[in-house]
Amino acid sequence: MTAWRGSLARRDRALAHRLTGWRPPRWVRWWMLGASRGGDGYLWAGIAFVLACFGGPSRLLAIASAALAAGLALASFMVLKRLFRRPRPCAHWPHAWARVRAYDEFSFPSGHSLTAFAIATALLLFYPDLRSLLLFCALSIALSRLLLGLHFLSDVLVGSALGVLAGCLCFFLLR
Repeated sequence: MTAWRGSLARRDRALAHRLTGWRPPRWVRWWMLGASRGGDGYLWAGIAFVLACFGGPSRLLAIASAALAAGLALASFMVLKRLFRRPRPCAHWPHAWARVRAYDEFSFPSGHSLTAFAIATALLLFYPDLRSLLLFCALSIALSRLLLGLHFLSDVLVGSALGVLAGCLCFFLLR
């Protein structure tokens, strides 16, 4: 088990080191910076507003489910970050192009990824026709955390998986 964990950590560090030195095209930079900022809550607030106006009869239940999922995600990543205390990649290597400040010093799991997938999952279970849009938003936010040097790949993968679980749980609790 320890060898497997050590191998995963080495691969995580190697990928993060490569990504912090990569200079993507300008459009990718803007997309990643915008996705990361949207993941601060602005994107989800906008989607909730649109759903409140045009979401049909299940809109209030869908928004409540997404809000509960966001709250569960927030509580989860706050506890897990304090428990694991994993330093961020940007604490090890300077980033080549992004100067984004993290809200805290710990990396595992990615709170942006956890929250994005929790909200997107809760909403897409109410609105399957919006699946592509919601998954694009959540994936963009998760990818941005990698490319901005704020998280390791395992942080984002675990955060995303926990987010899906939180979104499903909140959907089934409120449905």
